[in-house]
Amino acid sequence: MLARGLALTFIGWVLGFLWFAVALPQPAGPGAADGVVVLTGGSGRVGRGLEVLRRGWAERMFVSGVDRDVKPHEFAIEYKVNSAQMACCVTLGFQATDTMGNAAETAAWVKGQKIHTLRVVTNDWHMRRAMLELGQTLPQDVVLVADAVPTRPALRTLFTEYNKLLARLVMRGWRG
Repeated sequence: MLARGLALTFIGWVLGFLWFAVALPQPAGPGAADGVVVLTGGSGRVGRGLEVLRRGWAERMFVSGVDRDVKPHEFAIEYKVNSAQMACCVTLGFQATDTMGNAAETAAWVKGQKIHTLRVVTNDWHMRRAMLELGQTLPQDVVLVADAVPTRPALRTLFTEYNKLLARLVMRGWRG
């Protein structure tokens, strides 16, 4: 009986991993949102967030998990953000060091900005866990829109991220 249970658990894990690896989230199309949050840590994320902002799909952008050594003017120069847009529309967050921290930092920004619709920009392999953390942390009336940056993740990256997602789901179940 125990062997059968373990075999079924393993088969479930394998099928879940296949789904996770093959059906990665995609970029969102055009659509208005009050804000966009960019979770740092992967290439293309900030660029996608700025594209969303410049196309008028969001009014404000929050970049969570910025290295504490980065100065706002350095960010503006690196990503070609003019000073007017930087002043009105871009906020850098320096507190987060992981996905749970991104969620907490983003929640504080959302509350201060009165955000009701939020586009979430992160890499495709990271999106599911990011959405889980944000969904647990943000007020329930905030609508989240996944806007994934496509990547070509290594099998190891997918394996690690899938297991992190499962661990968070298990922990979430224990906490209620």
